Amino acid sequence: MASGIEIEGLVFDAGAQARGSLVNDDDARDRTVSAALQEEDLSFDRSLRPKLLKDYLGQEKVKESLAIMIEAARGRGEAADHILFSGPPGLGKTTLATVVANELGANIKTTSGPAIERTGDLAAILTNLEPGDVLFIDEIHRMNRMVEEVLYPALEDFALDIVVGKGPAARSIRLDLPHFTLIGATTRTGLLTGPLRDRFGIAFRLQYYSPEELASIIMRSASILGVDISEDGALEIARRSRGTPRLANRLLKRVRDWAQVRGEGVIDEDVAAAALSFFEVDSLGLDAMDNRILEMLAVQFGGRPVGLTTMASALSEDPDTLEDVYEPFLMQQGLMIRTPKGRQATARTYEHLGMPAPEGF
Repeated sequence: MASGIEIEGLVFDAGAQARGSLVNDDDARDRTVSAALQEEDLSFDRSLRPKLLKDYLGQEKVKESLAIMIEAARGRGEAADHILFSGPPGLGKTTLATVVANELGANIKTTSGPAIERTGDLAAILTNLEPGDVLFIDEIHRMNRMVEEVLYPALEDFALDIVVGKGPAARSIRLDLPHFTLIGATTRTGLLTGPLRDRFGIAFRLQYYSPEELASIIMRSASILGVDISEDGALEIARRSRGTPRLANRLLKRVRDWAQVRGEGVIDEDVAAAALSFFEVDSLGLDAMDNRILEMLAVQFGGRPVGLTTMASALSEDPDTLEDVYEPFLMQQGLMIRTPKGRQATARTYEHLGMPAPEGF
């Protein structure tokens, strides 16, 4: 029987010298690679996702930069530089990672930061990559710090340093890795450590989409889904989509269902407005939770500053969800501000709610 060294439940096969691969059971590796992205992929129709840069609408400056990088990498026959995508949820970071892999003609393997619990998990993923592969790590800011340190030499030197044993008998093994491209995605750039952020060759910040850009995305999605929609109808949905393509596509599906059951199947501006009002999405794109937040700030707390944890308790919601999902858009619309004392309503909040503002607003 071939000799081997056990490392965190993995077995290093001494006979596999060519790549210094780590051998692990298939089930554990599959669990690691699939990870938390499955839920999002199931909820979002994959058929609506563009496959190439020419089909990806919006984020024009990002697309131009990526096109140059991809063409240069293909011309040299090398793996592209490591890429970091940041921005609020739903702007297309996962989709853009897949587009980059398709443009490079490479396979993509996806996982997420929280799913990589041990250094051995990361080692199993890295040593099973092929030359030129793309590894996509969603929510990379949530990666374990010990795991992150193992990633540093993999990004810089395409090597994996493993410490075998403990105490005086401990020794280090360096395993060569194929050249690959890491694409990281994060909604919280500030939580990334400096050493990890500096190892990305280029970083892109995705911006919210304009209503016109979202209308184009909705028209494209409608053609794929076979939905009869007018440009005015698409624009009405776009205006209520909070600048987010993921939400725009979800609202399109809900409006499609309403038009099929309550209307004549055709989505125009009036049908879209009626359907979205039925689903409690108002003219600014605020849903029931958004308006609950505003009412709590304006009415329950009388316009006084409120701490995040207090808000979360009052709304029975997770603080991270409030901070990552709801607050960015409310602040962008001028309906909420952050002060040193906490979150606070604005004059526009009272205007939106149809209430008189307290004195001093």
